[in-house]
Amino acid sequence: MSRRRRADKRPVNPDPKFHDQTVSKFMNYLMLDGRKAAAEKIVYGAFDRVEERLKRPPLELFREALENVTPAVEVRSRRVGGATYQVPVEVRPDRKIALAMRWLIAAARARNEATMVERLSGELMDASQNRGAAVKKREDTHKMADANRAFSHYRW
Repeated sequence: MSRRRRADKRPVNPDPKFHDQTVSKFMNYLMLDGRKAAAEKIVYGAFDRVEERLKRPPLELFREALENVTPAVEVRSRRVGGATYQVPVEVRPDRKIALAMRWLIAAARARNEATMVERLSGELMDASQNRGAAVKKREDTHKMADANRAFSHYRW
C-alpha cells in the first residue's frame, strides 16, 4: 500500500450510446488487452439481445441486475493475537458497484453459451430475476458475513 496520499478518482466518460457512466465503467471492467471496441460490441450486443427477448429497456434491466448482485456486507481478515478472524464489515459504496460488476462479468465468462454476447445477456437476465451465479456469489458473501457475526466486535 502506498505511503503517499490516496490516488485521485479519475472521472469516467459516459458511453456513446446510452450516455451512462455506469455502462462505460462496466465496459472498462469487461475490456481485455485495451480492446475497447470489442468490449463495446459485447455489451451493446448483450443489451440488444436482452431487449429483443424481454421487450424491456436494457438500461433498466442492467441497473436491476447490478442492484440484485450488489453486496451489503463482506468479510475481511483481521489478525488478533496470532489468530486470524473473518470480520464482517459493510462495503463502501464505490466498492459495492465494483464487486457487483466484477461478479457479473466473472459469472458470464464461466457460462457455457457459444459467444460472450450470449453469456453476458443470459447472466444479466438471470441477475435481474434474482438467480444465476453472480447473485449466488452475493448470497454466499452475505452468508459468510452472517456466520462470522460473532467477530464483529473486532471491526476497526
